[in-house]
Amino acid sequence: MAIAQIKNLQRRLGLLEQEAVDEVSRACGHDLWQSIGPDALDSLEDPDRRARANYYYGQLQVVRELKDCLG
Repeated sequence: MAIAQIKNLQRRLGLLEQEAVDEVSRACGHDLWQSIGPDALDSLEDPDRRARANYYYGQLQVVRELKDCLG
């Protein structure tokens, strides 16, 4: 991959990461999940919010794994 392609991919992954963080925070109603971890998501009472939070948390994990591989 060319350097420009890698930088573009890193930028796009950063945007996806921020979107995922924002959506999980929105579903939880707070940012405490970042320090508590996925247990905070499972404690949500509303099944729709829990499902949305878990979906975006999974997306966040994939993005972070990809970013780690790219360096």
